Amino acid sequence: MGRRRAGKTSMHAIIFANYPAKETMGIGFTIDVNESKFKFMGKFVLNLWDCGGQERLMKHYFSSQRETIFKNVEVLIYVFDISSDESKEDMNDYKQAIANLAIYSKNAFVFPLIHKMDKIPEHERAAAFEQKKAEILEASASVTVKEVFATSIWDETLYKAWSQIVQLLIPNLDTFKESLKQLSHICDCDEIVVFEKLTFLVIAYHDNRPKKDILRYERISNIIKQFKLSCGKLGTDIEQMTVKNSKFTVIIKGFTDNTYIMMVVSDPKVEKSAIELNIDSATSYFKTHNRGSEMDNLLFQWKKE
Repeated sequence: MGRRRAGKTSMHAIIFANYPAKETMGIGFTIDVNESKFKFMGKFVLNLWDCGGQERLMKHYFSSQRETIFKNVEVLIYVFDISSDESKEDMNDYKQAIANLAIYSKNAFVFPLIHKMDKIPEHERAAAFEQKKAEILEASASVTVKEVFATSIWDETLYKAWSQIVQLLIPNLDTFKESLKQLSHICDCDEIVVFEKLTFLVIAYHDNRPKKDILRYERISNIIKQFKLSCGKLGTDIEQMTVKNSKFTVIIKGFTDNTYIMMVVSDPKVEKSAIELNIDSATSYFKTHNRGSEMDNLLFQWKKE
């Protein structure tokens, strides 16, 4: 949700419809509520409502349609255009959205996205973000704001925001992360990351050598997805990628039916074929111990035998 031209439909197209950022310029305005269902991680379905932001529509949302729009909401993603000259009206709409959410879905989580940060001069971005964030939090006392994100379609910040939003909706994610931790120790790898296959959003990761770059995996996600889109133009898809030098070996490979896995190994003694064998064995193990759905497979507790 958000006012017109905030960038809602563009970010939806980039994440879920595989649009390159430069091709979103030709996308028209959403003139109603655009509902779409996206199959994610096997049987898990995301029901996304892209609400048009024209003034007349916003009035309908907060009056005659408010129960339809705000009832049974799990997550509200409200998009602010940081460069908009309608910031006052934008904040008024947000306050009305929060008021209705508190009535009809008081347990919902809220993720405000301060979008189009690329339009702010780089040396002013941090201050502009903190100022806007403070205004948003002040208006959000009656609901639970999980996190406020600064985003742009031109970099990995959009992937960071949506990865964290989706992770919140995946049941038993902590168990899955523990499984990755155990798998990383079994395979003696430095890092292990699982990406959702279609969106390439980061589902979970484990890093035995924590890095200072907090956007590291989202940046990789963005790069690989752009490569995936290029492959799609040639009628093919990514099966496996390998990057190897004197310091590390990285393999990105199809994992389960709906995920890719990335392993990073710095030990020069570990051969590429050994890493591939570990991934294939892990995939086989998940499928062998099928307990009803892919999510069940992902939550399987690894143990060394």
